[in-house]
Amino acid sequence: MSRIVRAGLVQAGIGSELPAPLDRIKQFLVDKHVALIESAAQQGVQVLCLQELFYGPYFCAEQDPKWFALAEEVPDGPTVRLMQELARKHRMILIVPVYEEEMPGVYYNTAAVLDASGGYLGKYRKTHIPHLPPGFWEKYYFKPGNSGYPVFATELGKIGVYICYDRHFPEGARALALNGAEIVFNPSATVAGLSEYLWELEQPAHAVANGYFVGAVNRVGNEAPWNIGEFYGKSYFCDPRGQIIAQASRDQDEVLVADLDLDEIRQVRETWHFFRDRRPETYTGLSEP
Repeated sequence: MSRIVRAGLVQAGIGSELPAPLDRIKQFLVDKHVALIESAAQQGVQVLCLQELFYGPYFCAEQDPKWFALAEEVPDGPTVRLMQELARKHRMILIVPVYEEEMPGVYYNTAAVLDASGGYLGKYRKTHIPHLPPGFWEKYYFKPGNSGYPVFATELGKIGVYICYDRHFPEGARALALNGAEIVFNPSATVAGLSEYLWELEQPAHAVANGYFVGAVNRVGNEAPWNIGEFYGKSYFCDPRGQIIAQASRDQDEVLVADLDLDEIRQVRETWHFFRDRRPETYTGLSEP
């Protein structure tokens, strides 16, 4: 009997008429995503991933300490607590990317993973932090993650998380596979003209090299006042053969849904024996500074 999982990705824009106070921006976007989660539930989604820093604009387009006020504790902050209630209500596994405060002055770009009973399974902290012009000043806001590459055992399968810029680094993608991941979700915020040519290249390559499914999420639209570029959406799922099996639009709020047959992982790995043929004793130089 096939292990088919109905998975979903939420891509959304921040809206053109956002109120200015941070608490109202946050509430507006939380409410918007609650409605999209409801839509996913109506479509029978069993595991759902939201986009990177889903309850705010991509504030890393500038360096301003006011944005530290968006950070919360994980899992004890209000957003994760709300998402636990929704996970329980809909019997849905949720991957919830938030801005995490570990202590005053120490912040991470984090994704909490919640099981279908609303339980907190753990978190992944973004490992690779960019600091790139124009407008990706993430080292100002985030400390590099120290969580390693955890894989979360759920009732539907084993889930890993990579966040945005992480996807440019194959080492962590391989570590997730070695840790048992069957689906890897990558919530992102990336713009046209910089990374779009890589969007449908790197992550299908990770799926092929590691024999797992990937769910890649990107937000949509332009975000004033920074206007660093168009967040081009095109969220997608790809299978262990690297084939894109479902893809969202470029410019619309959307819940992308796909049925993933996790039995394909065994079929692919028994054809391509990459894990058997690895030579880790020859790769030691890769971990040297």
